[in-house]
Amino acid sequence: MSERLQPGDVAPAFTLPDADGNDVSLSAHKGRKVIVYFYPAALTPGCTKQACDFTDNLEVLAGAGYDVLGISPDAPEKLAKFREKESLKVTLLADPEKAVTEAYGAYGEKKNYGKTYMGVIRSTIIVDEEGKVERALYNVRATGHVAKIIKDLDI
Repeated sequence: MSERLQPGDVAPAFTLPDADGNDVSLSAHKGRKVIVYFYPAALTPGCTKQACDFTDNLEVLAGAGYDVLGISPDAPEKLAKFREKESLKVTLLADPEKAVTEAYGAYGEKKNYGKTYMGVIRSTIIVDEEGKVERALYNVRATGHVAKIIKDLDI
């Protein structure tokens, strides 16, 4: 199980392909706050709800100086389908090797219907302008999570 990040930690650097196959790096967002959220799989009900919530609130978040990056183990092609089907505006990144997901502590043991297995833990990491972790939220709910972030950040 990967180590969870704590406020004050330096956010692990990464470069991952987006839905169009273009590389996106965390370092390219230096000087802005970044909400990095990890979700298990594109085109599933919970992940769709979460991605739509972020898209619906993107203007509010961007207006407050936040960029939003969603990361899942899906291939760029699946992310492109997800983006098109749901008209998503958030930047979706592919982490099929789960290296970034693990570096952020968002991969580990999960329980579902009495079974224990390894998987992506729905998590949101808020990175400040200097690249340090401001907040690290693990095992978040797909529904209502974005509203809670906005409230907690006083946006």
